[in-house]
Amino acid sequence: MSYEIPRDVQMLGRDITENQLKYHHKSVLISKEFTFDSAHHLHCYEGKCKNLHGHTYKLQVIMRGKVDSRGIAIDFGDIKRIAKERVIDRLDHKYLNDVLPPMNTTAENMVVWMYEEIHQALLDEQLYPAIKLEEIRLWETPTSYAAITRSMMEEEE
Repeated sequence: MSYEIPRDVQMLGRDITENQLKYHHKSVLISKEFTFDSAHHLHCYEGKCKNLHGHTYKLQVIMRGKVDSRGIAIDFGDIKRIAKERVIDRLDHKYLNDVLPPMNTTAENMVVWMYEEIHQALLDEQLYPAIKLEEIRLWETPTSYAAITRSMMEEEE
């Protein structure tokens, strides 16, 4: 097996033009994952989770958009900043029953709240409707998650 080391770095204007940066006109999904640790307990539940306990949660944020002239729909750094400000920093190493709005702190309830928070950030930053929040997934354990999609959020009740 042989490896070839590049002798030169591609340069804009010399090797590629600005109009070549955008390769397509398709919508794409962009996703970022996070972990955070929190404690909670459930009300009206007969099982281990009625007692105070903790989880290392995994959150996946999936957005959709068309790429700009650079070939970027939304910067991964912007997704990270929004998710951290609106969700992660508010929940990490916290007692969820105290910091979330009044609710039973189930994964099913939490994903809807998370969707609302991140969607509102897209509105506040005037990224929506170019960038849409497509799905939120919240793993409570490595094998168990709850999810909410944009179409589910837009359904009539």
